[in-house]
Amino acid sequence: MTSTQPTAPAAETLTAGAVVHVGSDTAREWWREAVIYQVYPRSFADSDGDGIGDIPGVTAHLDHLATLGVDAVWLSPFYRSPQKDAGYDVADYRDVDPLFGTLEDFDEMLAQAHARGIRVIVDLVPNHTSDQHAWFQAALASAPGSPERARYVFRDGRGPAGEEPPNNWQSIFGGPAWTRLEPREDDGPLGPQWYLHLFDSSQPDLDWTHPEVRAEFEDVLRFWLDKGVDGFRVDVAHGLVKADGLPDWDGSVAMVEGTVEEEAVDPGAPEDGSTGAGNHGPMFDQDGVHEIYREWHRVLAEYDGDRCLVAEAWVEPLSRLARYVRPDEMHQAFNFSFLTTGWDASALRTVIAASYRANDEVGAPTTWVLSNHDVVRHASRLGLADPGARPNGIFATDPQPDEELGLRRARAASLLMLGLPGSAYVYQGEELGLPEHTSLPAEVRQDPAFFRTQGAEAGRDGCRVPLPWSADAPGFGFGPTGRTWLPQPESFARYAADLQVGVEGSTFEMYRAALATRRAEGMGHGGLAWLDAYADSPDVIAFRNAGVVVLANLGPEPVVLPEGVELLVASGPVDGVVPTDTTVWFRA
Repeated sequence: MTSTQPTAPAAETLTAGAVVHVGSDTAREWWREAVIYQVYPRSFADSDGDGIGDIPGVTAHLDHLATLGVDAVWLSPFYRSPQKDAGYDVADYRDVDPLFGTLEDFDEMLAQAHARGIRVIVDLVPNHTSDQHAWFQAALASAPGSPERARYVFRDGRGPAGEEPPNNWQSIFGGPAWTRLEPREDDGPLGPQWYLHLFDSSQPDLDWTHPEVRAEFEDVLRFWLDKGVDGFRVDVAHGLVKADGLPDWDGSVAMVEGTVEEEAVDPGAPEDGSTGAGNHGPMFDQDGVHEIYREWHRVLAEYDGDRCLVAEAWVEPLSRLARYVRPDEMHQAFNFSFLTTGWDASALRTVIAASYRANDEVGAPTTWVLSNHDVVRHASRLGLADPGARPNGIFATDPQPDEELGLRRARAASLLMLGLPGSAYVYQGEELGLPEHTSLPAEVRQDPAFFRTQGAEAGRDGCRVPLPWSADAPGFGFGPTGRTWLPQPESFARYAADLQVGVEGSTFEMYRAALATRRAEGMGHGGLAWLDAYADSPDVIAFRNAGVVVLANLGPEPVVLPEGVELLVASGPVDGVVPTDTTVWFRA
């Protein structure tokens, strides 16, 4: 790899080069530049000692989020559910599961968050329900062709006796995407029907061509908007509408939330920023989804406060993803192309530029993200021998991440992300530098992807382990009894929040400083221009945003800083030079 420039450019030469994104100082909605913190409720904090996090636990730790300086929280599902897929199998969209508390607990949490200036986004799961949902139970009790079955995707099977699935689609969690019902007396000549489930068999897909389905979800939106929520993160936003006729598809759906197994991906991103992270096939990204989101946009527009819709859409190229955030549709869409780009300066510059190109064309912010509840935490992902790898979980028998290297790169990557104009999401524990739990035994795993692949894939449990709040407390302070629904590794002790808050140089304090500087300097609504002084440095990403220079050194050689610069935030020790795998913000 070619080394970076051995000498420092003069401070006065750090002028903007190619402009990638033009900022705006005009009035703007809050979500265009917000830093939003993802709370995975069952793993955030436990108030009652049962070992499972809950809504009162969230309320009890809102001051942690206020101290960190985030603008909003997004809560993963807390609705009534049999918990076959950690709450993404919803049985009642208008109630809180007793596991997590009550509606009154939610109202209190919402009020307490708003009192601290923190907005609240809730998860919405519209692609499928739980098989325990009243609608699906009614469908099971009804005859083929009934109105009750019309709300879901029921079909007769193929073959002389309907013994083959209606098509060859596979579940994202592994195995067939169809399950056949038990026989009934009123079955047709092809016997029991089959129902579609792109995920687990306990998660039947809704039929979004049915007007009752559309009306029901508009009502669900209003229920939570009337309570005062500030927006919705929409699960599988690209999957609601399936191609007419449900045609067979010979492509691979061996992808769990962006983990590609179809083919090796070139580590150098193509010019459109694609990394292979998009879901493909007749079950995804159909044009019909956009009319649904136009309808939802109109519902949210009836309420004050700039309520927002956030798309979880694994869609590429970025120009295709940008269709979800046109002015009359959603407001944000997670940039999974950025998340899945390896630790490579050229590839990152490409995906950053392509992201602004696509989103600026439709007047939408770019929404940056590095980790969430579906992917290996980036503090571990970036510590793998191939820092561009995207495994679906990590077993104890797999090659292990380099913990020190992963944390150093994770801090640098996070500071790079937070320096970009637009909105950014922080996954709980990320602000502590928390790594993946890579040694969970099979007997404690709960992710349906692990079971539906017969243990071939580790799944997502490793990124969902309960947070460490106190280094010396049982369960690291997760709850009053020390119980945790997944075991925590001993290494979590050194990442505990009480060892980081207020401690200079900690990952938490780096995040807090970055968020404070980002707000003070207006970086969320700033512009981005590459710096010509570093144009010949293949391992350096350097740009100016508002009045701040952001410089990330991904190469092996240190990069000398110009004399006289004012250092604002750094991901690691800096003494006149930026070491490898380090990002700095400075004023020059």
